[in-house]
Amino acid sequence: MIYFLTASILLTLAPGPDILYLLTKSLADGAKPGIILACGLVSGIVFHTTLVMVGVAALIKSSATALLLLKIFGAAYLLFLAFGAFKSARAGKKLSLSKSGAKSSMSALYKRGVLMNVLNPKVLLFFLAFLPQFVDLSSDGASLRILFLGVVFAAQALIIFSIVAMFAGRVRNLILRKKNIGQILNFVEALVLALIAVGLILF
Repeated sequence: MIYFLTASILLTLAPGPDILYLLTKSLADGAKPGIILACGLVSGIVFHTTLVMVGVAALIKSSATALLLLKIFGAAYLLFLAFGAFKSARAGKKLSLSKSGAKSSMSALYKRGVLMNVLNPKVLLFFLAFLPQFVDLSSDGASLRILFLGVVFAAQALIIFSIVAMFAGRVRNLILRKKNIGQILNFVEALVLALIAVGLILF
């Protein structure tokens, strides 16, 4: 378990689409939106773990068409988010969770995190390759063991993602007084999302 947890922490800290977007979003909108986004991303991890546990992941991996469709849907969704961030930057809009629309905004942000993770086939393939390495697949409780490890991975990811969001939120508070910084960060968010979408298709 210690080896699994160590490997999980190192993999979570490694630069990747999830943590990069989480950092960007937290810098743009603050720690609270970042933590909510993190909860959505982590829920996606649990979803992928469940697919690995029941064997659906292996079926998707064996189907080139299914993988291609997941890539297309995932990239299209990311480009849609990038376009929205770009429009907000052009209009000079900033997300505020303190107004009357706070609850719906938080819900939308959580769903965004879930969809970003669920529609990324690379995450699914990663867990399909990673989790079984720590499980005796011939044992009776192999499926439950995979689920347990997935939950452990998700828990440590949530802790690390939350720390990253809080750190980025503090940095945001320090730079918030700079002129047009909100628009600049929204442009950066749009660029990050677009790059992730391109990477999803090409790599």
